[in-house]
Amino acid sequence: MLLFYSGADTLAMILPVAANVRNRVLLSNLVVILVSSLLIHMDRERKSVTLGVIRDWLPLGLVLLAYREMGWFALPHRGHALESYWVAWDRLVLRGGAKAAIESLGPLVPSLLEIAYALVYALAPFSLAVLYLYRRRDRADRFLFVFTLGVLLCYAQFPFWPSEPPRLLFFGQDVPSSDTIFRRFNWWMLGSYGIYTSVFPSAHVGAAFAAAIGMGKALPEHIWVSRFLFVMAVLIAVATVYGRYHYLADALAGLLMAAVAARIAIRAGIPSGNLR
Repeated sequence: MLLFYSGADTLAMILPVAANVRNRVLLSNLVVILVSSLLIHMDRERKSVTLGVIRDWLPLGLVLLAYREMGWFALPHRGHALESYWVAWDRLVLRGGAKAAIESLGPLVPSLLEIAYALVYALAPFSLAVLYLYRRRDRADRFLFVFTLGVLLCYAQFPFWPSEPPRLLFFGQDVPSSDTIFRRFNWWMLGSYGIYTSVFPSAHVGAAFAAAIGMGKALPEHIWVSRFLFVMAVLIAVATVYGRYHYLADALAGLLMAAVAARIAIRAGIPSGNLR
């Protein structure tokens, strides 16, 4: 996490962003690094339950800040060569039968996909809450390592792949037939809180699969949790493409980032024990 914020400081210095953006990033990240370092030190010295709980939940807030910072780095985006290339894959899949299959039962499956897409924001808090419920808070770091790494690997690439979502760039093309209340909610969320730096890789997909993999490592004795999260991740991945929130290439790249995070966790020895 701290490595990501240090890297963001470097980007702020080398990218042609406005001076006020550069100063905002540097100041925000300085505060994050100092506070996080202080919490880590205090937790190691005092072994306080309260400090431990704060350390468990703080990364979820820092992930949101990281997302906003990538939005601050948004630069003028004039060409759409990448999106034109990616959308060709989408049309091949959607018009080749995927869209018709999803809509074969009317609004039922499209609604389910939109609900899953909206619930991506709840997967990490749900996972931590389950660890607490099963009295396995000591394993929170195992989950958080994979989850935050998977998400941040996506965020870190946004400034290098400037792109716009298909729902905006190709407005009205290959859109779902049913305009459900759940879809309208997701449009409102993205319109109000989304960023416009890039859509590649899909952090929704990366986060969902990273959460599933992370819980598989943190709570292997309760396999239903990771299985449930994997089902949610698949639904979210399908929803991102079907709902035109992301291109298929974005979804596949997000899945790849989660796999990379899992591989790094194995190399770091995460499955063998607790990080603390």
